[in-house]
Amino acid sequence: MDLDDLDFFTDESLAEDPYPYFEQLRSRCPVWREPHHGVVAVTGYDEAVAVYRDHETFSSCNAPIGPFPGLPFEPGGDDIGPLIERYRGRFPMSEHLVTFDPPRHTAHRELLRRLLTPWRLKENEDFMWQLADRQIGEFIQQGHVEMMSEYAKPFAMLVIADLLGVPQEAHKSFRARLGARRPGSVNADTKLIGNPLEFLEEQFTAYVDDRRRDPRGDVLTQLATATFPDGSVPAVIDVVRIACFLFAAGQETTTRLLTFAMLMLAERPDLQQRLRDDRARIPDFLEETLRMERTVKSDFRLARTSATLGGVDIPAGTTVMVLNGAANRDPSRFTQPSEFKIDRPNVREHIAFGRGIHSCPGGPLARTEARVSIERLLDRMADIRICEVEHGQAGSRRFAYDPPKSCVGSARCISNTRR
Repeated sequence: MDLDDLDFFTDESLAEDPYPYFEQLRSRCPVWREPHHGVVAVTGYDEAVAVYRDHETFSSCNAPIGPFPGLPFEPGGDDIGPLIERYRGRFPMSEHLVTFDPPRHTAHRELLRRLLTPWRLKENEDFMWQLADRQIGEFIQQGHVEMMSEYAKPFAMLVIADLLGVPQEAHKSFRARLGARRPGSVNADTKLIGNPLEFLEEQFTAYVDDRRRDPRGDVLTQLATATFPDGSVPAVIDVVRIACFLFAAGQETTTRLLTFAMLMLAERPDLQQRLRDDRARIPDFLEETLRMERTVKSDFRLARTSATLGGVDIPAGTTVMVLNGAANRDPSRFTQPSEFKIDRPNVREHIAFGRGIHSCPGGPLARTEARVSIERLLDRMADIRICEVEHGQAGSRRFAYDPPKSCVGSARCISNTRR
């Protein structure tokens, strides 16, 4: 493999299994400037954590888009902080939390934390148990399921809808408009029409406006009346974008975690049986799943000031790409990193959900969704395995990978004993 010839951003050969590429990058240097777009790729664990924790040096203004479509200004000098602030509104998705830096990030993150209260999360978990059974009931009689689209996506979407207080009568329309399909639906391959974030913004703007006019004793009222730490009332659009952010971020991570977890159980009867015999090991299994398979392909930062990382000079204005999946398989941190070990002692050190001020706020929620789902799937499916008609025999599987080429594929699992 010639690293100089491969373009990480366009080479589809890296979609299914990027790990040999990651290993070669790390062996050359845990911090390496790729030649195609001038992006500095970070594959070392310690270096990745250093980037995440140093938000003063590394801005999140380009977090979701990396080197594309380019900077809205010409960088110069050792500190481009003033330029970032001057042109921040011209970065794609600049209105969303994922791109914020302190102090704006601090206030909006606190607003999000006030919505994810312990009692609300407990109520949401109660909903998950009911939803898991309902979702399984949609496919259990047919004996097979396309795990990603028929279970993981609708489950994750409806959990977030419940968390934010979307009325039960609106769940069906949310599911239809946001692309989560039902098994056997005639238009299963129909592409979503329009911008899903636009649909969400319209819905939650209506909800927030209504609850501010007419407060009620429901979750949407709490969402609409939440305040910043200083007691000030957010603009309606700020609250709406927090809700949209939860929908977008929460669904992606949970969907990928659930799909890969089921793939592991279907391919490893020993693991499947171990979890059936000892359900207390499910959290350990899920943490190792998060370490082994990335829930996001990459995370970006922009060097606000000139810095040195892993012995490599990084000029101000450089796009830095943290490769979580590579860092989670760094042998200096995890022994035998390419092996799935449910007993790995330091598994919770993985950075699947990032680190620092931008660590995924929905991480605990995703873990709970996956734990509840695995519990009920094991309860109701006695023998989970991959459909060989769809995906080929063991050792030569064929999986389809969902855009943006960072998901684990969508495996059909079969239960030969249905409950």
